Amino acid sequence: MVCVRCKMVVKKVLDDLGITYAKVELGMVELKQAMSVQQKAKFKERLLVWGLDLLEDNKGILVEKIKSSIIKMVRDNSMICSFKTSHYLSSYLNYNYTYLANVFSQETGICLSDYIIAHKIEKAKEMLMYEDLTISEIAWKLNYSSVAHLSNQFTKVTGSRPSHFKKTTKKLFTPLDQVGIMEMAS
Repeated sequence: MVCVRCKMVVKKVLDDLGITYAKVELGMVELKQAMSVQQKAKFKERLLVWGLDLLEDNKGILVEKIKSSIIKMVRDNSMICSFKTSHYLSSYLNYNYTYLANVFSQETGICLSDYIIAHKIEKAKEMLMYEDLTISEIAWKLNYSSVAHLSNQFTKVTGSRPSHFKKTTKKLFTPLDQVGIMEMAS
């Protein structure tokens, strides 16, 4: 569960089933009381209708936490400049970064660093379109070491240079829950 709409769907399904919860966060639900076997089966069935799945294994849950953490970090402008991604994930999730990267790639088939880059580039695309920032300012805000580094990664992921992307009339954005998945799968 990596998007706000997913969170809304989960709340609705829980409400419809009369299951009380303390909170619903991206990738996590805290229930007030345990679900019965029948409730869990019904909950899982209703989630599948919406294209969501109930994760019950620890590695799958950790992968969702990694995804949510990356989205949170990239979307919060004050966080991305403050930390190296590896330090942020390690401290936020209380695991060694190497372990997180290994679990992520084993479970998803995607390299964690590529997934992070894809999210940073998606954010760069949004900044190019909706904010009056130079490419230098975007590179700084996204914690890139240089404009060239951002430009090279941007070109690798999108197929066009940042300056060209900004000038084109047809802008393609990727839904947050698909960032890093589609690019790396092709």
